[in-house]
Amino acid sequence: MYRILIIEDDDIIAKNIATHFKHWNYETMQIIDFKNIMEEFLKFNPQLVLLDIGLPFYNGFYWCQEIRKISKVPILFLSSMNDNMNIVMAMNMGGDEFIEKPFDLNVLTAKVQALLRRSYSFQGNGNVLEYEGMILNLNDASFSYKEKNVSLTKNEFRILQMLMENAGKIIARDDIIARLWESDEFIDDNTLTVNVARLRKKIENAGMDNWIRTKKGIGYYLKKV
Repeated sequence: MYRILIIEDDDIIAKNIATHFKHWNYETMQIIDFKNIMEEFLKFNPQLVLLDIGLPFYNGFYWCQEIRKISKVPILFLSSMNDNMNIVMAMNMGGDEFIEKPFDLNVLTAKVQALLRRSYSFQGNGNVLEYEGMILNLNDASFSYKEKNVSLTKNEFRILQMLMENAGKIIARDDIIARLWESDEFIDDNTLTVNVARLRKKIENAGMDNWIRTKKGIGYYLKKV
């Protein structure tokens, strides 16, 4: 489930967008307090931002720059200010896409889905991996499930990445140790056991019980939900 942050001055438009994307099984959040946009951004940790240009206090260009200081999240501008200068400005400030108001919600959905596909390719060098509703963010070593976002240590991240890259397969303990050996820490069989136990605990606390399974004497695999 993708998280979409809606930064839109028109409350009716924002609520219509939020309702529409919830029907598409996206999680949405509408900014109400335009003085604390970055605080809400960090708390919600969105995977896409819909950003109006004309906002109270500071305009969308300003907030796009602020977001770009800490995140590569895709940003889609929504605005009736559709002259070439504003479109070019939106792209130069770090925006990824621009759609003119008024717009059809189905067109917006198509734009959003295309932008998400480009930004979060699940093949090759994409920014995230997804399996059975869990999303692993390769940029900041965190995972999210439903409304919970959890940070991982370097070793926990590498273990989960390897399991998700090979979902459905049993990964031998020796292969995981070899992957972790690329770090500057000494990794042995006991260290791996400890790291897997900690990772399991974090995943269980996020709402997924017994998600990492053990194949006795061989290694680990992800259960199919």
